[in-house]
Amino acid sequence: MPEWREAYRSVVFPWNCDQYGHMNVRWYAHHLDDAGFHLWSIVGCAQSAMRERGFHPIVAQTKIDYLHELTAGELLVIEGGFTRIGNKSVTHSLRMYNADSRVHCATQESVEVFFDPAARVSRVMPGDIRELLGAAVVPAGDG
Repeated sequence: MPEWREAYRSVVFPWNCDQYGHMNVRWYAHHLDDAGFHLWSIVGCAQSAMRERGFHPIVAQTKIDYLHELTAGELLVIEGGFTRIGNKSVTHSLRMYNADSRVHCATQESVEVFFDPAARVSRVMPGDIRELLGAAVVPAGDG
């Protein structure tokens, strides 16, 4: 069975923190969004190749659960996986952890739709991509 994969690592900088000394929610979103881009190539689905074929995924919905604060100087790691493959969309989940303590700090679930930018409409996912992503589906859950 496919496993969740490491998609991103970073450090919390002082300018990422709010007046309470915790990483501000805008930076959680920043790191999670960056990890989402990497997740595609990690499973072998390069976004550049999709663009060359005349389509690319776009985020249609995102939900973030903030579970534990991170502070300046702490390291973070994000793991992710695709959890649902639809006809025109996929769902992927990302989990942010403190890299040293492994405390689970945030979870993001995103739905991305396959989009034709020339026609400005969603499109059916090509079969080869459906097969590639289907082989990488991980079980959803808290982790």
